[in-house]
Amino acid sequence: MSSSFEQMRANVGKLLRGIDRYNPENLATLERYVETQARENAYDLEANLAVLKLYQFNPAYFQTQVTSQILLKALTNLPHTDFTLCKCMIDQTHTSLEENRELIDGITGFEDSVRKFICHVVGITYQTIEHRLLAEMLGDPLDTQVKVWMNKYGWTENEEGQIFIFNQEESVKPKNIVEKIDFESVSSIMATSQ
Repeated sequence: MSSSFEQMRANVGKLLRGIDRYNPENLATLERYVETQARENAYDLEANLAVLKLYQFNPAYFQTQVTSQILLKALTNLPHTDFTLCKCMIDQTHTSLEENRELIDGITGFEDSVRKFICHVVGITYQTIEHRLLAEMLGDPLDTQVKVWMNKYGWTENEEGQIFIFNQEESVKPKNIVEKIDFESVSSIMATSQ
């Protein structure tokens, strides 16, 4: 990340600490910061929530583009619940955002973040999966990304097109629980029960 972004992050951090957090005059700065997050592949939930809160207080200032960027950036932080938190702060009249490809293109690393989450879910859910199904889940109908993500996660494919994800039984780790009860604690219980 560039040093100008780090400077902007520090300035916004100062802005969010004080009473100016909900000053509508700071909305333009916070909106630029959201756009910078999208460009620089960075994420700042606290600042994004402040923008959404300002939109709640000042509905006339609502910006669909900025709100969409906030929601898309929140999706890149899955499996955390940021998306739900952000979505709950948006007025119901603004929740039906139309599909718009250029919004997604404006979020650096969005597709990879979503694919990473999909691979995480596949990794904890499946032991094997059909190549075709994984390609569909990754939104990769041309089959250009499946091999990349298979290599990244160490998954292998057999001749029948089945991808070996993980043997869940090998990942079960037993835990030995040792209870340490000394004689004094037991004897006091025994003495009260007689």
